[in-house]
Amino acid sequence: MPEKISVCVIAGNEERNIRRCLESAKWADEIVVLDSFSKDRTVEICREYTDRVYQHEWIGYIGQKNLIKDMAKGPWIFFLDADEEISPELRDSIKEEFANGNAGDYAGYEFPRLVWYLGRWIYHGDWYPDTKLRLFRKDQGECGGQEPHDKIIVDGRVKFLGSPLFHYTYDDITNQLATINRFSSISAEGKHRSQRTVRLGDLTLRPFLRFLRCYIIRRGFLDGVPGLIIATFTAFSVFSKYAKLWEIHLTEAGKNNKPRH
Repeated sequence: MPEKISVCVIAGNEERNIRRCLESAKWADEIVVLDSFSKDRTVEICREYTDRVYQHEWIGYIGQKNLIKDMAKGPWIFFLDADEEISPELRDSIKEEFANGNAGDYAGYEFPRLVWYLGRWIYHGDWYPDTKLRLFRKDQGECGGQEPHDKIIVDGRVKFLGSPLFHYTYDDITNQLATINRFSSISAEGKHRSQRTVRLGDLTLRPFLRFLRCYIIRRGFLDGVPGLIIATFTAFSVFSKYAKLWEIHLTEAGKNNKPRH
């Protein structure tokens, strides 16, 4: 018999996305949800799909995912975000791998993530293929990285599957800007804890190079106006991160006190 897969979802106030996410995971052997005390209908909707719905105060993306990993019963873990959807093609590819016994040769599987943004799928720039390792053996992997960008680290061979994981990243540009603001603050605080300093090039060269990579080198221009917006906001997010890190250093040095009259 194929080894069982536990789809693990961390969620918080995701009533607009969670049903689509869980619908795409109904084929799995188990669905586990760890909610961070949502104030909307997230938990109510999740309980329509699984009785394994738990709540825990938010301890970060990495902390939440390692916590829910330990709750899962299956030997294989599939980390699925609430704003993601397993495409039918990816589902079929995974089921075929496990039915044929191929999974025994690998510690994990990775696949491209395809983003829906401003009315179209994004096939270029920094957002595609955006390969993610999300399916892995529980005893050979863990969640690491640096907040807010978690990543799965496995001990063993990894196989690439070409079928995509769908990602519905932002509701609109306002939501995107709010996320950039939040994520850049988290990143700046993390870099400060690791004693990262700020150089002039971090505020000038890094954002420019990121725009160049996203829009020109990786052909983001082929995605039309959305491609231009993505490249511009990507560069802005880099600038915001280092500007906030500089501000933290400034605050600690006591140089931002109000001037005396």
